[in-house]
Amino acid sequence: MPQRDLAFDVETDLLVVGAGAAGMTAALVGALEGLQVILCEKSDMVGGTTATSAGTVWIPGNRQGERAGTPDTVAAARTYLAAMLGEHAADPRLDMFLKAGPIVLDYLERKTSVRFAAPPVHPDYKNLPGAAIGGRALGAVPFDGRKLGRDFARVRPPRREFMVLGGMMVGKADIPALLAPFGTLTNFRHAAGLLARHALDRISYRRGTRLIMGNALVARLLASIRCAGVDLRFETGLSDIICDGDEVVGAVLSSPAGEMRMRARKGVVLATGGIGWSRELRERLFPEAAHRYSLAPPSNTGDGILAAERINAGIESDLDSPALWMPSSVMTHADGHVSVFPHIMLDRAKPGLLAVNQTGRRFVNEADSYHDFVAAMLRSNASTSAAAPAFLICDRTFIRDFGIGLAHPGTKNLNTYLQAGYLIEGETIDQLAHKIGVDGEQLAETVERYNRYAETGIDDDFGRGSSALNRFNGDPLTTPNPCLRRIGPGPYFAVAVWPSDLAGSAGLRTDSCARVVSHDGTILPGLYAAGTDSSSIFRGTYPGPGTMIGPAIVFAWCAAMDAAGALRKFSLS
Repeated sequence: MPQRDLAFDVETDLLVVGAGAAGMTAALVGALEGLQVILCEKSDMVGGTTATSAGTVWIPGNRQGERAGTPDTVAAARTYLAAMLGEHAADPRLDMFLKAGPIVLDYLERKTSVRFAAPPVHPDYKNLPGAAIGGRALGAVPFDGRKLGRDFARVRPPRREFMVLGGMMVGKADIPALLAPFGTLTNFRHAAGLLARHALDRISYRRGTRLIMGNALVARLLASIRCAGVDLRFETGLSDIICDGDEVVGAVLSSPAGEMRMRARKGVVLATGGIGWSRELRERLFPEAAHRYSLAPPSNTGDGILAAERINAGIESDLDSPALWMPSSVMTHADGHVSVFPHIMLDRAKPGLLAVNQTGRRFVNEADSYHDFVAAMLRSNASTSAAAPAFLICDRTFIRDFGIGLAHPGTKNLNTYLQAGYLIEGETIDQLAHKIGVDGEQLAETVERYNRYAETGIDDDFGRGSSALNRFNGDPLTTPNPCLRRIGPGPYFAVAVWPSDLAGSAGLRTDSCARVVSHDGTILPGLYAAGTDSSSIFRGTYPGPGTMIGPAIVFAWCAAMDAAGALRKFSLS
């Protein structure tokens, strides 16, 4: 309900709640445009989901891709999105995103330390007209965490499963050198450089300071907001939104010093991480099979969405999917730590692995995007009346060559994973089937069918290896199809994978300026939402890598620019 008691403890121009990529971008841009900004973060670290992600942004028509020799056009992206979204491609927010995206990238590059670069190949996720092979998805340029000084400890670290040697970040490009350091002189130099840098880091830091992927993006944003003079407050979470009549004028926040009421003269930006672990929102919006696991930080509990809903903001949930999905395996370690490991692309696309549901049948092109994998998994469960999980199946040679989940490539002793129940082993396919609870004859038939496809190189069931995305993540040394190889003699192994959400797609209704819209379709003056607090402009589809963070940054920029009265400077209408 609107609150009439307008006594405030603190006043500012722009109040931003949540210090992930969206919140830090909004705070940074607001400060650069001359606003006094307070940025409040519920936890004691910045970064949110972005910090543990690949940190990729999907922004078509950018100058960075052109510089790298992989030019892309907005027109091609429109063709691609029209094929994916149909009539929903006419959404004014989508038009704003496509027009503003390149402008935002140039703005940040010109005024801040935020930098992106285009890898030569980073394919879109759908094989549709207008799809890009490269240039559309950009990665954050690596950052030296030592430049942050004491603030380095405020950057949320990656998942420990994605670090090695007590805290060294490893990217896809680092893996070949680390696995075969003596294979070539180039490999040796790269591996030696990484290890030497990390050894020096560990003398003074709890983890490595060579930051890549999402950590690099978060660190660059943090360095920039410090330079811009943003008032960043940790352990300060949103309790309620304060209204004066129909206008949002501030918020109630909880902090170590107690509850405080902040007035925001120019607006409040919600960027609290979306649905996250909110039990209420998960039960209301997600399918039952996806309630159990989330890849969001524990501090993401739907605060922004729920507070806005209490003042009549609308939630948009009539989407293709309420979340962006990721198949994840789960293991409890000897020290009690529970790993929820996202199977992004390092194993699923490689030749010699297949996925089955609880009928023992394949249900998906295993090399497709993580979102499409789980979407098929959820459909398969519904049609077969089988419960999650699904199982990734491979032989021992596959683990040696590519690894599977938490078991890295080349792992010789698998006892830790077997004893924890993470890996399930069978000397025969029938024995493995019995252990994972599927029909042995059906699983044997599935493996035989898969092996026939491996010989011909053509997957007649799901087209595995037929798209640029599949081939990019496969094994180039395997022919005729880089994603197909026979599953050989036993022993055989299975890993259970569960549906988990990478981020919510359902969220607050917003307009093309990131202003929150009420249930009756009117603007709530003074209230903005960006990132996953806002509903997905792609309506729960997943066009390509970075289609969560790209719009988060663009609409955070729009929100801050609109609050500062500066959006009109750009020809975006």
